[in-house]
Amino acid sequence: MYIKPFAAGTYVSDRNTSNLLALKSRLDTLSTQLATQQASDSYGGLGSARTTSLSAHATLSALDGYDSAIDGATTRVNLSAASITQVSSLGDQVRSSLASSGTFGTAGAVDTSIKIAQSNLDAALDALNQQSAGRYLFGGRETDAAPVATSDAILNGNPGLGIDGLKNVIAERKGANGTAAPAKGNLTVGSPSAGVVSLSEAPNAAAPAPSTSDTGAANRANFGFILGSATSSRPSAIQAAVTPAVAPDVALSFPPPPAPQPQDGDIIRVTVNQPDGSQKLVDYTARTTPTGPNEFAAGATAAVSLAGKLTGQKVAGAQSASPPGVIVNFSGGAPARASFTVSAPPTDGDTVTVTLGLRDGTSTTITLTAKASGTASAGQFLINSDPAVTATNLQNALSASLDASASTTLAAASSVVASQDFFAGSKQVAFAPRRVDATNGGFLSEPASGPKTMIWYTGDDTSTDPRKTATVQVNANVKVGIGAQANEAPIQTVLAGIAALAAESFTDPAAGTAENARYQALAERSRSILVPDGTANSIEGMASDLSLASKNMQDAKAQNRSARAALEDTLGGIDSIDTNEVTVQLLSLQTQLQASYQVTSILSKLSLVNYLS
Repeated sequence: MYIKPFAAGTYVSDRNTSNLLALKSRLDTLSTQLATQQASDSYGGLGSARTTSLSAHATLSALDGYDSAIDGATTRVNLSAASITQVSSLGDQVRSSLASSGTFGTAGAVDTSIKIAQSNLDAALDALNQQSAGRYLFGGRETDAAPVATSDAILNGNPGLGIDGLKNVIAERKGANGTAAPAKGNLTVGSPSAGVVSLSEAPNAAAPAPSTSDTGAANRANFGFILGSATSSRPSAIQAAVTPAVAPDVALSFPPPPAPQPQDGDIIRVTVNQPDGSQKLVDYTARTTPTGPNEFAAGATAAVSLAGKLTGQKVAGAQSASPPGVIVNFSGGAPARASFTVSAPPTDGDTVTVTLGLRDGTSTTITLTAKASGTASAGQFLINSDPAVTATNLQNALSASLDASASTTLAAASSVVASQDFFAGSKQVAFAPRRVDATNGGFLSEPASGPKTMIWYTGDDTSTDPRKTATVQVNANVKVGIGAQANEAPIQTVLAGIAALAAESFTDPAAGTAENARYQALAERSRSILVPDGTANSIEGMASDLSLASKNMQDAKAQNRSARAALEDTLGGIDSIDTNEVTVQLLSLQTQLQASYQVTSILSKLSLVNYLS
């Protein structure tokens, strides 16, 4: 240890020097504080207040980061909301064009409405490919590529690559529904026997008889008219009777071991027929320990567990990835049948009415009117004194009316349902747009061979909450979801309604023609789809979600601003100095230092001679 040399005669001098140096150091410190307006140039100089200062500065830095994130996210949310509003507006424009009575009157008006649908489909898809800072907004977590295909690819596919578009899917569905004469919507009108005209549900003529064939059961469960009711205005002349259909038994199974059985997370998409004739797609997920209503046991008992979930439901089909490769087996069941027994000549104006269900949940009515003489027009049958002849006339009128209704109303319903299915499709093979199984009836996810289906949306499709696919941290404890996906159900609905029109063409849609009737049926269904429902699960609900996210971010920014003001006020008493106070201290110190220098100077000149004199 080093010990400074010490001499008794130098103590006073050393002490004075030390004091002068301390005063000089304090003077330098005050000068620096006055120049920088800061209490210290290091946290160590703050003493015990350094912890508070460090914490406050860290919080301020975090607040700056939150505000920067909010600013960037606000731009993204505003663009997303604008795109969603644009899609909604485009759907409204199409709906408005279809609401005009003039749309139905002339071929030119029909052509105009189709062109509006095609143009608005282009614009809607473009809006869904919106970008912000080089990232696509409607792809969920996948932001590096456009999530939505072009309208040309959606409508026409890519024939060179063997990929079908929506037009192919619609044409296929029309064929399966029996919309072209003489398919009659897959109904069979029997030849009169003893004055009785029969009508029954049946698959396409090429398929085996429905009463003994699984193929027939699958067709009846998915395609064609649904025979509802049959009535006669004069039962004393023509008796109408209906035998309701018996739904087939449908068993879902999986390839036996050693094939892999459903594992945790595997999804089976089941098609269920609703009471109104429409179909609903329900996803059931395999779980090691199932708890939710749409979860079933994974492993060897999967088929039994899934069957338990479907008790009481009218299953029409199922699809999944392979493995697990769900297998659908139809058995039993019987088609609905109707009969019209002509026992006496009806009176002029008497009617026979048949109500038919459609696969979009709507229905149509065929009314045949008895005519006493002359030539029967569409929807009429001639009366004859011989009941057998009247029955033949009734059969011919019924066949013609079924063909006409199939080619117009059923064809329009086929287009809309096929469009809805197309836009509900996913890039996951298990959930690709449903395609008709021409061999076995029902649907396939993707044909084993032959054309595949254009996947219109290629973004993220695994999230159960699209808003959470992108989040912004707005303060220490809160994240706000600002994500969006183009395949959300409300957007699918709008696109399906517009595209069902955009995919169609009409050869002669002048008023009074069959093509005009098909257009009217299609326009009515598209207009119905495009009516905003105002619920949370609507495109307006999506816009509301984003508006709420924007408000939450602005509220958080206001809270951050208040917190910043409080922290800066606290730091003002720690890091900063009071200029007036420091100036006073500096002047006082300068005076002290000057006096000390003068005294030291005088003392330094003292000597024994001077003292004695």
